[in-house]
Amino acid sequence: MPKAGIIYNDVKPIAARIAIELKDKLTAAGWNVCITSSIGGILGYSSPESPVCHTPVTGLTPPGFDSDMEFAVVLGGDGTVLAASRQVAPCGVPILTINTGHMGFLTEAYVNQLPQALEQVMAGGYEIEERAMLTVQVLREEAVLWEALCLNEMVLHREPLTSMCHFEIAIGRHAPVDIAADGVIVSTPTGSTAYSLSAGGPVVIPGVPALQLVPICPHSLASRALVFPDTEPVNIYPVNIPRLVMVVDGNGGCYIFPEDKVHLERSQYTVKFIRLQPPEFFRILREKLGWGLPHIAKPTSVELP
Repeated sequence: MPKAGIIYNDVKPIAARIAIELKDKLTAAGWNVCITSSIGGILGYSSPESPVCHTPVTGLTPPGFDSDMEFAVVLGGDGTVLAASRQVAPCGVPILTINTGHMGFLTEAYVNQLPQALEQVMAGGYEIEERAMLTVQVLREEAVLWEALCLNEMVLHREPLTSMCHFEIAIGRHAPVDIAADGVIVSTPTGSTAYSLSAGGPVVIPGVPALQLVPICPHSLASRALVFPDTEPVNIYPVNIPRLVMVVDGNGGCYIFPEDKVHLERSQYTVKFIRLQPPEFFRILREKLGWGLPHIAKPTSVELP
């Protein structure tokens, strides 16, 4: 009996309703279906009173999700896709992402296209696009306090109010650098169109083996975004007192104290996105962000006086 999964955003009634309908449809067609909420992929928060909030990256995989599963349908928006990625990446299950949200930058099809998309996937008419992830760890005296898989970005800043922070950052074997800024972002190519883009970082096409470091509002004309190979690990040593806060993929994080170290490196796990047509990243940039659209007043000829 073939096996499939469903991950849905249980906060959205439409996603919850479609998840049940889809489960019934697949079961009637002879599939073994495992269904779960994306809340299982939401990252926990540590607190100053309880700094240890350590769930291993392999501990978020839902029951029944394993390498025998042919695919999983993800119902929600980009936040749901980010959460589901952490749930399925360790077991390598490909995901068909269906947009029931707004932007849907990471989704493959809209909810009204689900019947046709599902039929195409069940017939094997799709490609797999793998996206790189980061492993983010908070260490204190080499003991892991917190860790997570990251598809978009890690952000380190002060709270509750934005103000100047100081960081010592070491990339690979290169000499450490000092950065003074409101915060720093370490982003994957997938995350280059998210917070990193808003902070002035470049767009990096998925598949490029690179990461980027983007200072947020740096207090220096010399501090700009840096793109570097994803084979280089990153270590960040904050020097602010009393603490900073770290957020991963916009939904979970950890307090960072001066005695802590944030360690990032490319993960051994990837997210496998099901593509119903050959991936065309420039088309997505154009449709979602308006990149490369022609100017309305584009001249067709030049008249000389």
